Amino acid sequence: MTGAHVVTDTGVLLGRSLRHVTRSLDTIITTAVTPIAMMLLFVYVLGGAITAGPGSYVDYLLPGILLITIASGIAYTAFRLFLDMQGGIFERLHSMPIARSSVLWAHVLTSLVANLASVVVVVLVALLMGFRSAAGVPAWLAVAGILVLFTLALTWIAVIPGITAKSADGASAFAYPLIFLPFISSAFVPTATMPGPVRWFAEHQPVTSIVDALRALLAGQPVGSDLWIALAWCAGILVVAYAAAMRAYRRRIAR
Repeated sequence: MTGAHVVTDTGVLLGRSLRHVTRSLDTIITTAVTPIAMMLLFVYVLGGAITAGPGSYVDYLLPGILLITIASGIAYTAFRLFLDMQGGIFERLHSMPIARSSVLWAHVLTSLVANLASVVVVVLVALLMGFRSAAGVPAWLAVAGILVLFTLALTWIAVIPGITAKSADGASAFAYPLIFLPFISSAFVPTATMPGPVRWFAEHQPVTSIVDALRALLAGQPVGSDLWIALAWCAGILVVAYAAAMRAYRRRIAR
């Protein structure tokens, strides 16, 4: 099957998935509500008790909130995949002359579009709360690139439980550790304020590097090695998750 055929099939199936999402915009709204509520809580209720350096706390907080937004959104990807698997949609599509990889890529790209829409909503709310950025166009493009890579990496992780889970709850429950991970990072407070073992974990997990890179880019400050470390984490997770998801997919359709 040619690459052009795969792209065409993916485009058709992507249109189908996007129509389902636009018919239930509550998915995007629900995904954005929890991070927005969290941002309101930390800025207006807890922000006065947290020392995170100079500048507005919402400026410090936003990068971590964006990652939580994406981690919340990918749970819906796993859920939609699970419903399609259980509803026989995959079997019907496989009986047609459609590239098999296109079925998964359509879900992944739908997740990317929906999550980026949620991210835009969160950024707009942050602007209303006083968020300001000194970033230029190249820095904003770098931020967008990191968020796209992060979304793709987490979405391919979501594909695995979406294919293999035995229940709808099991398909989406995997996202909870991913949502929790930013809390043990530099997303809410500097890692220097944490006790020894927690600090070590926070400084060596991927979220901290990604958050620090996003924060520096949005502030218009030098990023240093954090940018390359963040990109390496995102790319590495993406490659491993893609390979694992495709293997799980091939095993499932071979049954």
